[in-house]
Amino acid sequence: LPRLCSKTRGRWAVGERRRRLGTAMGEARRQRRLLLLVVCVALLLDNMLYMVIVPIVPDYIAAMRGGGGAAGPAAPAGANESGGGGGNRSLLPARYPPATGGNEDVQIGVLFASKAMLQLLVNPLSGTLIDRVGYELPLLAGLAVMFLSTLTFAFAANYATLFAARSLQGLGSAFADTAGIALIADRYSEEPARSRALGTALACISFGSLAAPPFGGVLYQFAGKRVPFLVLAAVCLLDGLLLLAVEPPCGAGARANMPVGTPIHRLMVDPYIAVVAGALTTCNIPLAFLEPTIANWMKESMGASEWEVGLTWLPAFFPHVLGVYVTVRLAAAYPHLQWFYGALGMAIIGASSCLVPACRNFGQVIVPLCGICFGIALVDTALLPTLAFLVDVRHVSVYGSVYAIADISYSVAYALGPIVAGQIVHTMGFAQLNLGMGLANVLYAPVLLFLKNVCQMKPSHSERNILLEEGPKGLYDTIKMEERKGVGKSLRPVGETEENGTDSYHRDLAGVSEEDSSDYEYS
Repeated sequence: LPRLCSKTRGRWAVGERRRRLGTAMGEARRQRRLLLLVVCVALLLDNMLYMVIVPIVPDYIAAMRGGGGAAGPAAPAGANESGGGGGNRSLLPARYPPATGGNEDVQIGVLFASKAMLQLLVNPLSGTLIDRVGYELPLLAGLAVMFLSTLTFAFAANYATLFAARSLQGLGSAFADTAGIALIADRYSEEPARSRALGTALACISFGSLAAPPFGGVLYQFAGKRVPFLVLAAVCLLDGLLLLAVEPPCGAGARANMPVGTPIHRLMVDPYIAVVAGALTTCNIPLAFLEPTIANWMKESMGASEWEVGLTWLPAFFPHVLGVYVTVRLAAAYPHLQWFYGALGMAIIGASSCLVPACRNFGQVIVPLCGICFGIALVDTALLPTLAFLVDVRHVSVYGSVYAIADISYSVAYALGPIVAGQIVHTMGFAQLNLGMGLANVLYAPVLLFLKNVCQMKPSHSERNILLEEGPKGLYDTIKMEERKGVGKSLRPVGETEENGTDSYHRDLAGVSEEDSSDYEYS
């Protein structure tokens, strides 16, 4: 009788543990969807703040310098531009302000580049810090800095304050963007869910960049300069509060069980990661260099009106989203061809860049710009999950540093664009700039053949696996271990469990090492 009671108690304990674990896993899946929402909103806000100043800054700087601009710090809603026709400002301005000549044009270029420059400098440090403290706390810190930056923009009274606000945004982006993308890669560890989640984040980045200028122009004209920034600051504050509600960073005990990430300098010399980083930089150069130069070229070569210049980039949002969707579907069906999708995207970008100077009207120029954005979507959506996979199979599954490298790749292009592109156009010509960018992308596309066999790599006996074989020390590792044994498998009924709960637990652990070879495949 005592032995029977002991067996009954053992079965009850095992069944209760499995029921609790099943509930926790369901909550973890809901939690990661909420975290994906938080990250997408953060990326949307960052890119909207990046571009919302386009219709505001030129007039604002001119007014501060006494140049007759339309809106000072307290300009009334709907104020008209002075020094000319006196017409209303365009609600759909150029992506970057056209050249206004002299020192003012230099100030605007430096202001636009300062964010990417600081982001470029801070990213090596932010990636290392994210690997050490986890993803949630740097994400929250980045949102707080972005909130402060947005408020500084709203109440800026001189150029120095604008420059400080722009640079402060770069600091916040270095933490929020990198931690957000790394958090998605960590929580969506299986394919094709990881590609879908990262694709959703990329779509939010694109939408933020393309919707911000019209958003800023409308609110600037009808409500004043401060209103666009105050709206973005309010959304940023709500996003931070949602992060605190979903997963308080200071209460994360699971971080104690996470392995130590690979140092960023070691990841930088990994040849596979270096190839991906080079592709990300090269494919974004056409977009970064065309944004500050295409407006003047359209006015000079085809006499484009203000509304045509303002609408030039808006249609490109739809092929970008289409490219994300197509790549995610193709990656799910043919996961071993990720390298090919990236190479195809770079070829499309190269051909489209070469076609831009041949356009003679507004309708024609939209086509190659849509091609550029479609190609960028192919490259980003194919290669960002590849970075996480390379870390999984060649290093330790901690993603802060590797996505800091990706952010550095983007920042290189967007730091050079506002400053260098105009000089190249002035000395060599707009056509030569586009032909050079197109040729660079076409020549780099075959380099991605180096990634052809990446999907066949097997993970090494990483520190994460050693930790799991010692037994889960927290809910995080327990859930990760169960998810490795198959997403979607139902938990065994109580009656089918072994008589001894300890034997069942160690038998489950033994299965982890047997399935490691398939955990990280693109399947």
